[in-house]
Amino acid sequence: MLPSPGLLFTILMFVAMISPLVFIHEMGHYLAGRMFNTAVDSFSIGFGREIFGWTNRRGERWKVGWLPLGGYVKFTGDANAASLPAEAARVNPAEKPFLFAFKPLWQRAIIVAAGPVVNFAAAILIFATFIAVYGQSYTSPVVSNIVAQSAADRAGLAPGDRILKVDGKAIKRFEDIIGVVMINPGTPVSVDFERKGAVRSVVLTPDLIEEKDRFGKSFTIPRIGLVGDERGVIRRGPVESLWYGTEAVVETTGMMVEGLVQIVTGRRSVKELGGPLKIAEVSGQAGTMGIEAFVNLMALVSINLGFINLLPIPMLDGGHLAIYAAEAVRRKPIPPRVQEWAFMTGFALLISFMLIVTWNDLASFGVFKHVAGLIG
Repeated sequence: MLPSPGLLFTILMFVAMISPLVFIHEMGHYLAGRMFNTAVDSFSIGFGREIFGWTNRRGERWKVGWLPLGGYVKFTGDANAASLPAEAARVNPAEKPFLFAFKPLWQRAIIVAAGPVVNFAAAILIFATFIAVYGQSYTSPVVSNIVAQSAADRAGLAPGDRILKVDGKAIKRFEDIIGVVMINPGTPVSVDFERKGAVRSVVLTPDLIEEKDRFGKSFTIPRIGLVGDERGVIRRGPVESLWYGTEAVVETTGMMVEGLVQIVTGRRSVKELGGPLKIAEVSGQAGTMGIEAFVNLMALVSINLGFINLLPIPMLDGGHLAIYAAEAVRRKPIPPRVQEWAFMTGFALLISFMLIVTWNDLASFGVFKHVAGLIG
């Protein structure tokens, strides 16, 4: 069992994890904006009071805020950093061609989408690099053994069975089974398999097993009890690595979508959501495990950042894109008052979400139990 990383190390690893991802996200917005000759007021990594910064020759203020939980690009003419446009009456007509709010709809959509796209691209590059350097793990989807009294054992699966599908997802390698099972804790899943040339199907419910990680923290995982053959490694070329890196990002994003749907529909608890404190904790743990583990986690967080920003919530990139979609359907701009109310609603949703995930983080750290012990 490894010792838990110290507080200072955890903070440093969290900053090292989040800051580059926020930077490339905002750089995506910035570069897309510059591509369409859009004027920029400021580029910030972090929120709150400026720690340090500089002004470039174009008059853009580049700065670092004291709270490293995000960042923004503020385009000239916007009322705030969330790209809520200012009133047109206050805009100098000579500046309109350079202002984000007056750019064609398709250009605004590209500028907004560029941030999440860069986050997904970064994750693809990281996964592709790992595959190119270390190879891709591969285990045949043929069962070599069954854990006694497990869900697979109770369902009648046996050594020699070739797994074809789990929960409707085609299984190409044994590793694919793990991803499907992990997203369905305690939920019945169908398993299609081939035995002696005949295709059969069973339905089983993964068992919930409590384990401890290398840092001594308990966690619960679903398990069906299938054991595969010895794992091998397939060497991939640069193009293949890029393909499989992209496939990994698509699959991971799909799992995030499925997990969110399960939470919204009540199949999973909202307590499973984690926030900045949980990311900080995991960043610190990954930092003690070596550069490979840290960079791999960075890829996952980058996917998460891109995915969350694409949610259709006003103030997020996805909210802007939803407004642009409505504008395209209406063939005229959304009234400023409606946009203002939409952004206020989005702000309230984000604050509520942050409160929920922070509460979950504190509860997972045992803060409330500790406080309860102090007072009674």
